[in-house]
Amino acid sequence: MKVTVLGAAREVGRSAFLVNADHTNILMDYGVLLKREPIFPMHVKPKDVDAVVISHAHLDHSGFVPSLFLSQSTEVQVLGTFPTFELSQLLIEDMIKISGFYLPFEYLDLVTMLNHSRKLEYRDTYKMNDVRVTLHESGHILGGATVIVEHDKKRLFYTGDINTRGSKLLRPADLNFEDIDLMIIESTYSQTEQTPREQSETDLLEYAYEVIERKGTLFIPAFSVERAQEIACVLKTYNFPHKIVMDGMALKANEIMMKHPTFLRDPEIFKKAITEAEWVSGWSRRKRIVKEPCVIISPAGMLVGGTAVFYLQEIAKDSRNGIAIVSYQGEGTPGKMLLEKRVTIFDGRERKCLADVKRFEFSGHNSRSELFEILDRVKGNPKVLTVHGDGPSCTKFAEEISEKYGYEAKAPNAGELIEF
Repeated sequence: MKVTVLGAAREVGRSAFLVNADHTNILMDYGVLLKREPIFPMHVKPKDVDAVVISHAHLDHSGFVPSLFLSQSTEVQVLGTFPTFELSQLLIEDMIKISGFYLPFEYLDLVTMLNHSRKLEYRDTYKMNDVRVTLHESGHILGGATVIVEHDKKRLFYTGDINTRGSKLLRPADLNFEDIDLMIIESTYSQTEQTPREQSETDLLEYAYEVIERKGTLFIPAFSVERAQEIACVLKTYNFPHKIVMDGMALKANEIMMKHPTFLRDPEIFKKAITEAEWVSGWSRRKRIVKEPCVIISPAGMLVGGTAVFYLQEIAKDSRNGIAIVSYQGEGTPGKMLLEKRVTIFDGRERKCLADVKRFEFSGHNSRSELFEILDRVKGNPKVLTVHGDGPSCTKFAEEISEKYGYEAKAPNAGELIEF
């Protein structure tokens, strides 16, 4: 078997790995790197791909898959779980709708992609020629999966984005599988220990009480898929008694996620958290709600668009209010500027944010020690590729794996071919 690295090489974004097994080619993820303009993975001809596996719906893993369907004659099969296809459709449609930049595909190509979908349950095996593809639960977002590809007694394990501790929303990743010969492991937080999840939860709860007790409004900008719902579940689990409001694209994600209770850790808690929150859809209500003591959860997580822009402008005007940053903030985003400078951009001008701003770690990725726990459980003597992290996170992680386990580990470059 051979793997060509087409993206996520010493960077976070545009994940794409082409697996060749004899005469069968399986593409694992085909995502975009969203900056001021999107950066795409290395090109692969659709005629050279038999199937593409979408590990999960986030755009850095799913967002470029429609580009494989520009020709109506394309026969590529698309593999993923039921929720992954529905959430991918939601996110890709939104990217197409709001893109003020060039995309080499349009809505009809997304529809064609969905028409080629093969929906799998966890641990189901899809056979293509002599190649077997199996998805296992990843614990990252609803429907997210790790991928195992098998051919001729060789086995590849791709973590995608993985979370082995689980969350209020999702079960931990499923690591129950046999020996592997090649491991492709994410490195996002390979050099970082994040705040323990229970501490982040109780710190956020304490902050929510603090803001509301001073008659303020707490605004939580959160990614529409998984993070917004996770925060709602955290507040419900701790029996937070005050009004919780949800808005923006998170509402569409709520509807999708409620259709798939078997993918949730505790469907009852999820249902209570989501249905007991107020769903806001009109501007008259938005303008009133920002003046009420309550918690508002709304995308976009990095404050780059959506209803979050309105809430930020209003919440920032009053020192009684609070803003809880619970999502990753990319360089150059309004969220990053708010965290570092305590300023916002109104009408093209910087303005001081009067509201209190605090950051809480709620990542869906494993921390350093948890990544090593995955490696501790590996059976066999695999080659290891460290991907999906900044340069040092990938290179240092590979060096540490080689030193600790004796595995042949490396941080590959884009375009690199690995045989095993």
